[in-house]
Amino acid sequence: MKTVETVFQAFPAVQPDQRPGYAGFLVPAENLVDVVTALKSDAGYNYLTCVTGVDYLSDQKMEVVYHLRRLSGGAPLELKVQVDRADTRVPSLTPLFPGADLQEREAYDLLGIRFDGHPNLKRILTWEGFNGHPLRKDWREAFYEQDAKPYKSRWPEGKYQKAEARNPFGDNVSYPLDFDPARHGDVEKELRQDFAQPVNTASEISGEHLVVNLGPQHPSTHGVFRMVAELDSETVVKLEPVIGYLHRNHEKICERNTWLQNMPYTDRLDYLSSLSNNYAYALAVEKLAGITPTERANYIRVIMAELTRISSHLIAVGFLMNDLGVYFTASLYGLEERELILDVFEAVTGSRMMCNYLRFGGVARDLPEGTMGMIYRLAFERLPRKLDDFEKYLLENEIVKVRCQGVGVLTPQQAIAYSASGPVLRASGVGFDLRKAEPYGVYGRFDFDVPVTSHGDTYDRLVIRMREIRESVRIIQQAIKSLPNGPVMNGKPTINTKVPPGESYGTVEGPKGELGFYLVSNGSANPWRYHVRPPTFINLTSLGEMSKDVKIADLVVILGGIDINLGEVDR
Repeated sequence: MKTVETVFQAFPAVQPDQRPGYAGFLVPAENLVDVVTALKSDAGYNYLTCVTGVDYLSDQKMEVVYHLRRLSGGAPLELKVQVDRADTRVPSLTPLFPGADLQEREAYDLLGIRFDGHPNLKRILTWEGFNGHPLRKDWREAFYEQDAKPYKSRWPEGKYQKAEARNPFGDNVSYPLDFDPARHGDVEKELRQDFAQPVNTASEISGEHLVVNLGPQHPSTHGVFRMVAELDSETVVKLEPVIGYLHRNHEKICERNTWLQNMPYTDRLDYLSSLSNNYAYALAVEKLAGITPTERANYIRVIMAELTRISSHLIAVGFLMNDLGVYFTASLYGLEERELILDVFEAVTGSRMMCNYLRFGGVARDLPEGTMGMIYRLAFERLPRKLDDFEKYLLENEIVKVRCQGVGVLTPQQAIAYSASGPVLRASGVGFDLRKAEPYGVYGRFDFDVPVTSHGDTYDRLVIRMREIRESVRIIQQAIKSLPNGPVMNGKPTINTKVPPGESYGTVEGPKGELGFYLVSNGSANPWRYHVRPPTFINLTSLGEMSKDVKIADLVVILGGIDINLGEVDR
């Protein structure tokens, strides 16, 4: 296995990023594919975890940042390609890493970066008639007020006037020159161009392929999510996920917020895992700002994150059971336990879902009196006993086995290629978990196992989640026993905290996979770039592969096994 430096000897144009506060390597666009190919084959960087676009308006440059990993562990390798804003062409990495598919489409949609060689480069979070690329720094939306908060019109003077009163909405809609709203049906034709033409009459069905939409308003698509499936009788020939119905440009909002104002916005990503979202963002800002959390806060963070993992897995299993028609079991043995965990969250943070609890340097407040007893009873008494019953009634259930075993199979090679993470990756036999591979916080002090199975199907994803709940209980038990005394905050958070110029990438092993935040600071009180690496969005990249040659009735089961959250997918 070659080192990165040895690989780069063959590419003299590749240079370290010398900007203060930055890391990684600058790669010319024309060398990108060759460099990544060599890193993948010779240096073991066979996993593309994150693709981020950045607009450096003052330099008239666009930058694409790639984070590559060795699944054996360690920090990711960072590569960057810079191109002119007027000609934003970068080679696509989808031939090497199919997991780049949706991420490159997102960078194209929101920043206008064109990826040459991408098999299906079109908008993904906005619609085809949308005008402009909203994450560009010179793009202005309807009712635009200012580039950064706090808005001067609202604070501190408070002389607020409704933006729509001085800037009517009708004057802010501008379609592309070649787009005719009267022919909006062509947008649907654009989506279906790679699919068979739909069949309209019964006489034509025999021997023909049929295009069917599942969603977006389907009770089993877990939100406003759509699957376009091409069918041969009842067998899926091809499937494409269609998202964006819930898109609100979370990243644009957070680039206008102050650093601290963004903490409650992370709650709204995977709104079933708000404390894990807080954790990843806090780590990214702390890395950038050089802040060290207190010892007690580190342990409290772990306890809250692992309770979040248990809560998320319980509801994932519950919804899958609902999709399978055995919801009573999940309701009786799963959701009740989740409610008890939410009681803890409410006692500690004041909220059951949108917790907004972590701060840079620690947590907002210490554990209230009596809370540790609630956590102790859950970890040492109730959850271990209930998990025995849960696994007996669930994993040995005949309906669950028949509907899930052998359905939605993803091989280890496919899971890696499609950048899958979390239970989806580990169910395919790849034992990668950031808590072990790149320990953060105090995870390196705890004894726990990373559950791995080998079949790569929906049933194994269910098994992984059940086993991970047991490992989370083990971690919580150890954290309770070794929880130190002391303060829970290093310093005092302020709304106008300024972060030194530079970049950082902070990640956690969230309940659904690797959740990361790539941040760029220009030294002000607001992020210059704020990008989320959402695990469920990227896990959806493999949905089409999982769905090949299955029956249409199995699509809902496969989707439920991935465990998506549309707040995180669409952002």
